[in-house]
This record gives sequence, structure tokens and C-alpha cells, in this order.
Amino acid sequence: MCAERVQRILTAIMLGVALFFLAQGVAGNALYFKIGVVLQAFIIVMMLIWAFTNFCPSLWFFTKVFGPCDWNKDRSHE
Repeated sequence: MCAERVQRILTAIMLGVALFFLAQGVAGNALYFKIGVVLQAFIIVMMLIWAFTNFCPSLWFFTKVFGPCDWNKDRSHE
């Protein structure tokens, strides 16, 4: 596992959790709806920070833990 892949998986999980809270909120639980909106807003802000500054805190951390991905590696020998 490498940093970029872990970061994408984490983003997908966070979007799924936000969607769950939003769906529960629409079903009638106001607190879950607020949690879903806050999570979604957090994800949007982090993506905008990444887009404008080319710095993603989670990617920085995961690169230190897992190392960067080598997308140019020849995978035919695996």
C-alpha cells in the first residue's frame, strides 16, 4: 500500500460516512444531518486547500508512513 492509494481510500470512506449521516438526517434525525453537512464541508475545504496550494495534510502524513506510490513501476513481473 502506498500513500496516494491510502489517501484515496480514506477520502472514499469519509465521503461514504458523510453520505450515511446525510441520509439518516433526511430520514428525520437533525443531529445526523448536521454531522453529515460538517463532514462534507470539511472534505470540500480540504480538497480546495489541496487544489490551490498543492498541499494535502493527509497525503503528507501517509507519505511519511507508507511512502510514495511508484506509478511508473513495471507491474508485468508480479
